[in-house]
Amino acid sequence: MQNTYYKRVGEYIVRPAKREDLPRVVAINLMTLPEHYSDSFFEELLTESPETFFIAELAGNIVGYIMCRIEYGFSTLKKFGFARKGHIVSVAVLDEHRGKGLGKSLVLEAVNGMMQRGCGEAYLEVRISNVSAIVLYQKLNFKIASKISGYYRDGEGAYLMALSLIPNAS
Repeated sequence: MQNTYYKRVGEYIVRPAKREDLPRVVAINLMTLPEHYSDSFFEELLTESPETFFIAELAGNIVGYIMCRIEYGFSTLKKFGFARKGHIVSVAVLDEHRGKGLGKSLVLEAVNGMMQRGCGEAYLEVRISNVSAIVLYQKLNFKIASKISGYYRDGEGAYLMALSLIPNAS
């Protein structure tokens, strides 16, 4: 049996996602978030950026996940220039398991994976109304870079939030 990395968070385990986890990850996405993706999109992100795709589980049951994509493009943090960056595409924890540090642990594990892949920054979009997520990201030193009006399908706006992964960078 292969020795797999995992991190304990109280009674929970945070570990890298596996292909067999994807049906439960998709189900959690459908239950907790209004934004849904095709099954093939989850598979694509796991294949392309496995270092940034993690799940949280309790007693063998998956209760949360984070999935990201590694990109190269215009910097979110600098006015000019390009950057290798990690995009937090989706993070979700089932309601009854929130407030236990899982969201924080999932984000930190994904950010560590981004750094392993040579990313200089991380970014995400978050609903303006999702105050608890915004507070969590700010505690992790993400900064609001801009506001995007009408970002979501239902017309709600988003904050674009970013984090420098380069030590001593502003």
